[in-house]
Amino acid sequence: MVFTLFAMCAITAFSFWATRQPGADAGGALSPPPRAGAELDTLSAGITTAVNVTQSPDAQWLTQAAARTGIPARALQAYVAAAVRANDSAPACGIGWNTVAAVGAVESGHGTYGGSSLNTAGQATGPIVGPSLNGVGFAAIPDTDAGALDGDARWDHAVGPMQFIPSTWELAGRDGNGDGTADPFNIDDAALSAATYLCAHGRDLSTAQGWTDAVYTYNQSDPYIRQVRTQATAYAVKAGTAE
Repeated sequence: MVFTLFAMCAITAFSFWATRQPGADAGGALSPPPRAGAELDTLSAGITTAVNVTQSPDAQWLTQAAARTGIPARALQAYVAAAVRANDSAPACGIGWNTVAAVGAVESGHGTYGGSSLNTAGQATGPIVGPSLNGVGFAAIPDTDAGALDGDARWDHAVGPMQFIPSTWELAGRDGNGDGTADPFNIDDAALSAATYLCAHGRDLSTAQGWTDAVYTYNQSDPYIRQVRTQATAYAVKAGTAE
């Protein structure tokens, strides 16, 4: 399970599944936000290393889209690359970078929670560690990693720009920058892991049920899902690349 720092929600599900929400279909699922596109760099011939074959956003597009959306360019670069790789691995997923970015915005303000920021390598410059999951306002999750990621050997905490708890990271963590290590505090790794997590189990995020189910697995909260949808829609409109 993945927890949020910024969204004000409980861990248990709300009445989302029983009650239709604005923008929801007849089954209660919210219609997905527009899928934002991006202008990508053209791959050079002869490139064979895994880190280089993943297409990155065009530099000019990245600068302009970052300015329009307010997303830090380094984070936006990671979100676009993560969506490209997730869709390459699961073509039926149809995830847009704006959905990944919306999750990143809600979870940690794109890696700025607690005064942190992302350096040029995509590494968080400060610890991004969520509250103790000790059963007070959150689910009670005893420590699963001897405090290796969150510094707490008694209770787990969600960590990194995309707020994975250690036990989930152990299963879902991916190496997004090709350095051989899956690090939840690196935005390339965290964004790819989040995109892959959202696309899991054959979900089709171009459908209302698929998109809603995906975000629901990230955080089982009606306000959270609606907040992510609103933010993802705004990013697609501001970037001017809705598909």
